[in-house]
Amino acid sequence: MSDSSLNPTVVTYLVYLTLSLALTVWVARTLFKNGRVFLVDVFGGNTELADSTNHLLVVGFYLVNLGYVSLALKLGYEVLDARGSIEALSQKVGAVLLVLGGMHFFNLFVFSRIRRRARLADAPPPVEPDRQPAPLPAGA
Repeated sequence: MSDSSLNPTVVTYLVYLTLSLALTVWVARTLFKNGRVFLVDVFGGNTELADSTNHLLVVGFYLVNLGYVSLALKLGYEVLDARGSIEALSQKVGAVLLVLGGMHFFNLFVFSRIRRRARLADAPPPVEPDRQPAPLPAGA
């Protein structure tokens, strides 16, 4: 292995990829585990549909986030020392965390919409309030 392969930029890239992949896997597993309970409720106890939907959502989550991690890899400048590496990692990993957080809140929004529609579909039809006759005018 040549000395140029372990320059600070390459090390920064490797640390960025390691941290980003670990964070993505951790968030995806957390969403998958905790999302199942929610989806089973949304789909009225249909565990097969909930599990299938949960799996598809996690696959989409991985595709979006790993695609972003890959596209955001390039720094555009040379890292010369440990300080530059830490600053570059801070920017890159911070961006990944923001994307992961955004995806998480988007998933929660979608889940809440699905749940709301499911509950509205199961709700009884609205009932009109009892109508009371208008009071008679005085002296009538």
